Amino acid sequence: MEQKTQWNTLYWLLAALLLLLLQNWWQASRTVEPVPYSEFEQALRDGRVAEVLVSDRVLTGKLKAPDAKGKTVIVANRVEPDLAARLSQYGVPYTRQVESTFLRDLLSWVLPAVAFFAVWFFLFRRFAEKQGMGGFMTIGKSRAKVYVERDTGVGFDDVAGVDEAKAELAEVVDFLKNPQEYGRLGARIPKGVLLVGPPGTGKTLLAKAVAGEAGVPFFSISGSEFVEMFVGVGAARVRDLFEQARQRAPAIIFIDELDALGRARGAAGPIGGHDEREQTLNQLLTEMDGFDPSVGLVILAATNRPEILDPALLRAGRFDRQVLVDRPDKSGRLAILRVHAKKVKLAPDVDLEQVAALTTGFSGADLANLVNEAALMATRRKAEAVELADFTAAVERIVAGLEKKSQVLNERERRTVAYHEMGHALVALSLPGTDPVHKVSIIPRGIGALGYTIQRPTEDRYLMTRQELENKIAVLLGGRAAEKLVFGELSTGAADDLARATDIARDMITRYGMDEDLGYIAFEAQRPRFLDVPELAAGGCRVAESTQARIDVAVRAIVMGVFEKAYGILADNRAVLDRCAAELLARETLDEAAIQRLTGDMKKPALGETASGPK
Repeated sequence: MEQKTQWNTLYWLLAALLLLLLQNWWQASRTVEPVPYSEFEQALRDGRVAEVLVSDRVLTGKLKAPDAKGKTVIVANRVEPDLAARLSQYGVPYTRQVESTFLRDLLSWVLPAVAFFAVWFFLFRRFAEKQGMGGFMTIGKSRAKVYVERDTGVGFDDVAGVDEAKAELAEVVDFLKNPQEYGRLGARIPKGVLLVGPPGTGKTLLAKAVAGEAGVPFFSISGSEFVEMFVGVGAARVRDLFEQARQRAPAIIFIDELDALGRARGAAGPIGGHDEREQTLNQLLTEMDGFDPSVGLVILAATNRPEILDPALLRAGRFDRQVLVDRPDKSGRLAILRVHAKKVKLAPDVDLEQVAALTTGFSGADLANLVNEAALMATRRKAEAVELADFTAAVERIVAGLEKKSQVLNERERRTVAYHEMGHALVALSLPGTDPVHKVSIIPRGIGALGYTIQRPTEDRYLMTRQELENKIAVLLGGRAAEKLVFGELSTGAADDLARATDIARDMITRYGMDEDLGYIAFEAQRPRFLDVPELAAGGCRVAESTQARIDVAVRAIVMGVFEKAYGILADNRAVLDRCAAELLARETLDEAAIQRLTGDMKKPALGETASGPK
C-alpha cells in the first residue's frame, strides 16, 4: 500500500508540471506583439487610446475600438521620463502596474529541479525493481506472498496420491484449529515440517492445502528470495518475515526450495563470498529457536535435495518432522488422474486404471500434464470427448517425444529399425517377469529416436533380483541382437540401449554386491535419492586399480552373457521375427493385440535358464 501511495504522489507531481507547462504555453500564445513607440504615440495623438497601463518596461494601451488589424491592445517597449505629462496632454487616464517577478523566478528554478527529480526517481525505481531491490526503504522487507484463510484455493480434497503425507499434515491442521487440545497433556506441535521428495510430486500443493484447511494466514516465499546482492539483506528479510507471522499468528510460513537457502555451510566450494547466504541461514536458525510453538506458528519447507541441507536445520527443535512426498504408486496415480480428469470431458469407455498402468514413474505434475495433453489431442481431432487413444498418444508424446513426420528413412534404415524394435519386443515376450509389450512403432520421435517399444508394467516394483535385472538387460540388448542376427553387422541405433544396459550391469556389481568373487561390497557412493542423474563421490569409484579391473571384467561378463541369451532367443524364433518385422514395416505401428496375434507360436526358454557369467 505504501508503494502504491508513492506512485500516486509521483503521478500527481507529473500532472501538475504538465499543467504549468500548458499554462505558460497558453499565455505565450496570447502575448501581443510589441509595436514601435512612434506608432503608439500616433495612436495617442489620434485619440484612439482609452487607457494606458504603465509598467517598468512596457506600455500597454487599450484601444477604444479595434484597429484595421483587429487589435484591441497595443504594446510598446519604451517608457519615456515625461510620459505622465504627455498622457495628461492627450487626456488619457493611466495606471501604474507593479510587476512581481518572484513567482516567475521561483518557478524558473523549482520546475526544472522537480522535473529532473521526477525523471530520476522514476528511472531509478524501474531499475531497482528489475534488479529485485524494490527501493532502499523496502530492501529488508520480506517478499512473502500472504494468503488469508482459504485464499489459497486448495484443500486436501484437491491433493491425491500422497495419503501418508496428508495424514501427517492433517495433524498440523488440527493443532492450528485446536491448540488447547494438544497442550492438554503437555505435548507440543513440531516447530517445522520438511516436505521431501522429487520435483513435481506436489510438495507446494500440499503446503497450500494445509493453509486452506486450517484457515490461517499463509506466508509463501522461495528460498532464493532471501539472497540479495547486499550483505545483511537476507537476514533482515528473515527477521521481517517472522515478525509479520508473529503479528498474525496462528499462521503458517512456507519456504519453497529450502536448499537455495539452507545448503550446508562450508560445502559451497573453495571460492569465498558466501557470507550473505550463511548469515541468512544463521538468522533462520535463530528465529526457529526463538519462537514458542504454542502461539500457533508453524514452518513448512520443501526441498528435493535433502542431502545437501545443513545438519543444524534438521536437528530436533527446528525441522522436527520430515514428510516424504514420493512419486505415487499405481493406486495413487489413479487417484491423481481422477482429480485432474474432473476438469475434462471423458468418453464413457475410458478406463483410467489402464492409464495409471501406463504411467509408472510419473509424478503428480507429469500426470496433470498428461491429462492436459490428452485433452489437446482430442481437441485437435475435433472429438466430442477424450478417449483412451488420446491418453496413449499423450503418453507416447511425453515419454518418446514429438512425432517427426518430416523425417523420412530410406528402405534399408526402415528394415533395420523394424528388426531392432521387434528384437526388443520378442525378448521381452520370451522372458518371465518382464513387463508386457504395449506398442511397437518405427515412427521417429523426439531427439534421435528412430523407433520405440513401450512396455506396460502390471504392478509397481520395489525390489528386483539378479535374474530380473539380467532379463531387463536382455530386453535392452534385444535390438542389437536382432541386427546382428539378420544383417550380420552393427549400427549406431543401439547407443542408448548399450549405455542403459551397462549402467544396470555396473550397478549390479558396484552398488548391489551381486558378484560372489568381488564380495558383498558397495564400491560406489550412494546416489542422491531424488535425482535421476548419477553422482559419484569425489574421485569416482574409490577402489584399487586391480579391483577396478576386476569390476570391468565382471560388468563385461554380465553384458556379453546376457547378449548371447537374447541372441539365442531370437535365433530360435527367426521366423516369428521376420513375420513381425514385415508386419511392422507395412503398418508402422503394432498394438498389443496385433503383437499377441503375431507371436502366438513363439518358443520360450526353459524356466530357470540364466545368462552365463560370474555369479
